[in-house]
Amino acid sequence: MCASAMEMKKEKKCKKRKDKPIPRAEEENPIDGKVEKEEEHGEDEYQNSKGLEEEANGGGGEGKGHGDDGEEEKTPVAKKQKTGEKKGFGIMTSDPFSWLPLSEPTMTAIKEMGFVNMTQIQARAIPPLLEGKEVMGAARTGSGKTLAFSIPAVELLYNIKFTARNGTGVIIICPTRELAIQANLSFVLQTHAVVKDLLKHHSQTLGLVIGGAGRRGEAEHLAKGCLIIDEADRILEANFEEDMKQIFKRLPEKRQTALFTATQTKEVEDFARLSFKGKPIYIGVDDGRSKVTVEGLQQGYCIVPSNKRFLVLYAFLKRNLPKKIMVFFSSCNSVKYHAELLRYIQVDCFDIHGKQKQQKRTTTFFDFCKAEKGILLCTDLAARGLDIPAVDWIVQYDPPDEPKEYIHRVGRTARGEGGKGHALLFLLPEELQFLRYLKEAKVPVKEYEFNEKKVPNLQSHLVSLSVDILEVAFACAYIALS
Repeated sequence: MCASAMEMKKEKKCKKRKDKPIPRAEEENPIDGKVEKEEEHGEDEYQNSKGLEEEANGGGGEGKGHGDDGEEEKTPVAKKQKTGEKKGFGIMTSDPFSWLPLSEPTMTAIKEMGFVNMTQIQARAIPPLLEGKEVMGAARTGSGKTLAFSIPAVELLYNIKFTARNGTGVIIICPTRELAIQANLSFVLQTHAVVKDLLKHHSQTLGLVIGGAGRRGEAEHLAKGCLIIDEADRILEANFEEDMKQIFKRLPEKRQTALFTATQTKEVEDFARLSFKGKPIYIGVDDGRSKVTVEGLQQGYCIVPSNKRFLVLYAFLKRNLPKKIMVFFSSCNSVKYHAELLRYIQVDCFDIHGKQKQQKRTTTFFDFCKAEKGILLCTDLAARGLDIPAVDWIVQYDPPDEPKEYIHRVGRTARGEGGKGHALLFLLPEELQFLRYLKEAKVPVKEYEFNEKKVPNLQSHLVSLSVDILEVAFACAYIALS
């Protein structure tokens, strides 16, 4: 009887424990430091909204492979590639680089850089590229695409015993100069002694040309070898399509072409038809993912009225001065204005945008890459492909036009396998519709609330700044009239 009573009591206790809700993880609010419960948007606020896409069945896709039915419809220009398919959606595989049929110098260089296993895009794209096949690869930002195309390019030059008198053996076209510089560095780091000698004195007569889209003069010198198009979707957005068509006209018919993109769109598919002579092998390592951003990225948004927005940004930056932060703005002028304003109120920062001279942009890019902490104000010039080490926070002061640009911006943090990072999106009350687009794009964000009492009062500083500006304006007017 006693034992039976004890069992009943134990069962009741277990049932009570099961019915008790599991508390959500708590996290510190990055704006005012308040600890609050984690809560993703969309579960209640938008559950009755029409026209929203349902999330893919099966969640994160444990055990779900690539190359599912329907893939052919998404990219009719490409053949499916099954080589190297892996289950799950982490970027890494268990395939070591030692499995690849690489030359000894290239393999030595890879080991010296500390790489052991390949990422998904590398494991699936490098083998067919080494065989001389054409490849169209789609993989999220930070997944190792640069290495996926630069290793086969190096091997191509090495295997054909490329020399300076042969002309140009490899062309890599990138949408921005910063991305071209990064690709060039990656290429050289992986290059063994024979090809390093070729690249030492960079010119259009050597084996490699890497540059922003539209550099037709150098592209015409491709003798035989490989054309690589990186960040193809961004090249199209930057209105370089006509330039690319002119480049294609001047390239030899017999060449190997590889095209890589972070987001697969109808425009990219149409562009691929112009790029390839036949049907390339299509490799989409993220097809079927229920989330398009990486697991280690914590994303949030904050609804801020326009008259408080700069003050909230200031509070956030002051609170996170020991961190490495990128703040995205919608225009070059906005970057310049906010950089000057922050410096005036003693918040040091870097700034980079398209209206700066190239030397200034390049210096700023490398200085921020080397910095252990700091603030970089930027436009979408810095949103694509750039691998800036150890970025802690991505702040979007101005929301982008489309969710895919949001994805590229936040892709500057939490890079690589197991990478961690944070993202904060500022929204005006009238911009809440953007959350609906993010949900449709399978981007999970939660709301952060800011305490108005903790927002600093900068009125005296700003009034002083206004007076200084007026004094300068009157001085200029006086000089002009005298």
